[in-house]
This record gives sequence, structure tokens and C-alpha cells, in this order.
Amino acid sequence: MRIYAKKTNIMIVERNYYLQKLLSKRHNGMIKVLTGMRRCGKSFLLFNLFVDHLKKEGIDDGHIIKVNLEDRRNKELRNPDKLLEYIDSLITDNNMYYILLDEVQMVNEFEDVLNSYLHISNADVYVTGSNAKFLSKDVITEFRGRGDEIRIHPFSFKEYCRSQDETKDREQLLEEYMLYGGLPQVALMKNNEEREDYLRNLFTHTYLKDIKERNSIQNDDDLEELVNILASSIGGLTNPLKIYNTFKTIK
Repeated sequence: MRIYAKKTNIMIVERNYYLQKLLSKRHNGMIKVLTGMRRCGKSFLLFNLFVDHLKKEGIDDGHIIKVNLEDRRNKELRNPDKLLEYIDSLITDNNMYYILLDEVQMVNEFEDVLNSYLHISNADVYVTGSNAKFLSKDVITEFRGRGDEIRIHPFSFKEYCRSQDETKDREQLLEEYMLYGGLPQVALMKNNEEREDYLRNLFTHTYLKDIKERNSIQNDDDLEELVNILASSIGGLTNPLKIYNTFKTIK
């Protein structure tokens, strides 16, 4: 199903599978953690689709606490004590509050902030996180068994089809999907050159950067060469000896 936002005329692709996963975990006494690669739609799912659903249920804005920590205007809230103080100031009654934090890894000691709400019965916490500091194994470790991970992926082929012009045939859609993938922003672009530029920049300035930070990699050229080798043999077994010989030849 495709929906167009009234004011912006931007198409919204419903992601019912992930929305239902979120809804099924409400009020379970755990921190709901949305993880996944950058730009796969975590923030939109939480701040738009999930919030819209809550409002349709009759939850008023005052009981939905939203903080986008990537927003420069919220820089002060990246301080854990300031964030805790801010959220506490908005909880003014005994009704259920939904606390939604985007890019929570930007807060130092964010684990302590979130764990502080585990014993509050009328606080239901949801966070998104991505980059080198917020991999799946980190979520399990940092929240000491109280983090409930929801792994988000880019558009499936079915979702991709919903985002496209209905005049396109399925064969054309499949070819596009296999070539450009299912990142939501890419799927909604109409120009192939624009898609290629976006993916190239995202790969270089975001994904590779995260890998470098995570593993303290200094030699950029070797990493890019390794990624190119692995990408050229997608679907096949990884052969360490072949990779070693390739690097030996290059050197």
C-alpha cells in the first residue's frame, strides 16, 4: 500500500512487518532497540509509522517523547545527565509514556540513561542506533539482557515494488532492485545517475568510515581493495588464499 503525505506529497511505503514487530513488543519491560545499516529506514519507522499508529490509538503528543540526537539543535541532550533530566521533566503523570530516541549512540553512557527507565512502570523505551559503536553484539552486551533488538533491513522486493511507478513491469522492477538495492531513499529516486551517485557517496563516506572506526584501520587503500574483491564475488565462497595472492600481486 502506498500513501502520500498530505502536505509534502511525499510517498510513504508502509512497512507493516516491522511495525507489527514493534507493536508486539510494547510494554514488555525491555528497551526496544532498532538496529540495521545506515539509511535503511529505522528512524522513519519509529518516528513516523510507529508514532502515527500511536496517535490513531488515541495516544496524545504529550505522552510521546521524541528526541533526534543527530539534530544539532539537540546537541545539549547528548550529555547523559541533560537527556535524563529532559525526559524526566516531561513525565508528569502516571499514564504510559513512549520514549523514542534516534541515534542514541551519540550520547555518552547511553546505557545508563536507558537502564534508568527499566524500573519505571509507565515508561516504554524505543531507540535507534547505527554505526561502528552499535552493532548487534554490543546491544546484547550493553543492556545486560534487557535490550530487545529489532533488526531492520532495507526494502524487500515487495516493498520496493510498492514504491515504484505502477506502469513498470515486474521484470524491469526486479532488474532495478538487483542493481540498486532496496535502500528507501534510493528506491524513491527516479534518476539512475542520482541513485549511483548517492550509493557511491554513502559507501565511501559512511559505510567504509564506520568500518575504519570500528577496527581502527589506517590503510584506506587496502580496505577498499579488499571490499572490491569481496564485492566482485558475491554469491561465492570467500577464498582467503585468493585474497592473499591478489594483495601480493598488487604489492
